[in-house]
Amino acid sequence: MATTDSDVANAPQAYEKLIDRYERVSNLNYASMYLNWDQQVTMPEAGAAGRARQLSALSETTHELLTDEAVGDWLAALEEADLDPGEAANVREIRRDYERREAVPADLAAEITETASENQQIWQDAKAEDDFEAYAPRLERTRDLQVERAEHVDPETSPYEVMYEDSHPYLPIETIERVFERLADELPAMVATIRAEGDELPRVEEPTDEETQREISERALDFLGYDRSRGRLDTAPHPFMAGNQFDARVTTRFNPEDPMDPLTATVHEFGHATYQLGLPTEHYGTPLGESVGSIHESQSRFWENHVGRTKPFWEAFLPEIDDLPGYDVTPQEAYEAANRIYPDNLIRVEADELTYHMHIILRSEIGRQFVEGDLAVEDVPQAWNDGMDEYLGVRPETDAEGCLQDIHWTSRFAAFQGYTVGSVLAAQIDATVRDDLDVDGLVREGEFEPIHDWMVENVHSHGKRYTTPELIEEATGEALTADYFLEYAREKFSSLYGVSL
Repeated sequence: MATTDSDVANAPQAYEKLIDRYERVSNLNYASMYLNWDQQVTMPEAGAAGRARQLSALSETTHELLTDEAVGDWLAALEEADLDPGEAANVREIRRDYERREAVPADLAAEITETASENQQIWQDAKAEDDFEAYAPRLERTRDLQVERAEHVDPETSPYEVMYEDSHPYLPIETIERVFERLADELPAMVATIRAEGDELPRVEEPTDEETQREISERALDFLGYDRSRGRLDTAPHPFMAGNQFDARVTTRFNPEDPMDPLTATVHEFGHATYQLGLPTEHYGTPLGESVGSIHESQSRFWENHVGRTKPFWEAFLPEIDDLPGYDVTPQEAYEAANRIYPDNLIRVEADELTYHMHIILRSEIGRQFVEGDLAVEDVPQAWNDGMDEYLGVRPETDAEGCLQDIHWTSRFAAFQGYTVGSVLAAQIDATVRDDLDVDGLVREGEFEPIHDWMVENVHSHGKRYTTPELIEEATGEALTADYFLEYAREKFSSLYGVSL
């Protein structure tokens, strides 16, 4: 549609109306998010059928609001408008959202949402019963719906790449594939050296009871500076964070077999919450007040790995829990236990920093094969087990420990790469932060505010002002690279295990 003189004259009014409409959509999306949080945290099991309909209705409403013909007219009026950089960023992001949604029929969008909501309980039950066959038809249906949607969005691009672009806008899939290739080439050799030549590191054996594990997680959140007026801790089958700059809630889960697991999961989700809580409140409801999906995991992995798994953290945090049973260890022992490499671990969310990425690469590979029709649904468990054997030398004995372990395939595919992107970027950000701050010294003193402030200034405050590659360069001074992560990993684990990596 050509832009006319009248369009340009009406641009200020068009912008105001566009932002007003987007704010309404955003509020409905946040309402959906909290309904989803409730479904995973507090909703009674029998509520799943009704919740699916509620979420479907909200999805259909937001779809209609954002794809309304008037939205297209407002965007057309703004094509050549003289906008400041913030306004231009808002229009850029709303236009992208509008174009991708407008291409998809409303009934298909609603069905996708309803199916994903129904899948939550079905997946939980299938995992609990170790029954992949019970979930397989849902997995296949989810794939088919997402492929159909992708073909509407961009029929010229492969459905898998369209799905990837949903989760990682502006970050070319070729960039991620290069990172994956480097990690797949170098990490297994590091793990093999550690396994063959490395010293034995201790484990933390206690506490195993949920009450104490919860109290430790609660104290860790307070220690790190979690704003309780804008958040809370709950439990869920799969730890996650839900929220915005006014209300960012975290969840964890408890593990009687590994008391380190719930703590690191809590710190991880705290990192996600810091991003949401650090977004500018004055831009709530607009893209300038939203997080960048591809960046999110860097925040959680920074706090989990570059703060929570450091020796200075344990020097400062152990005194905070010395009145509780368990963790009867020295800071050095806790540091070593938090960084054990154990390739025989089957579960991604419990994996160490090195083998973690082989879990990500495996699920990404299988997901792509499944979406592209190269892997039948009934063959997914076998492909998973074979991949675990190839990458880590272990085979799951159950599908609950294998392909059913993660929640992500209940709703979408091609988002999993974000976990590795986050870890790689976290190391790159960590190197940049340490140029400006004495991170270890601050952590040792329990002074986290300067670190929070650095993240807010350099990452959070921008919202979606920049595209993903632009924000990475704005925060770190260079494009995404695996160099910092690999250097960090070699230095850290060589020292811990007494080997040369």
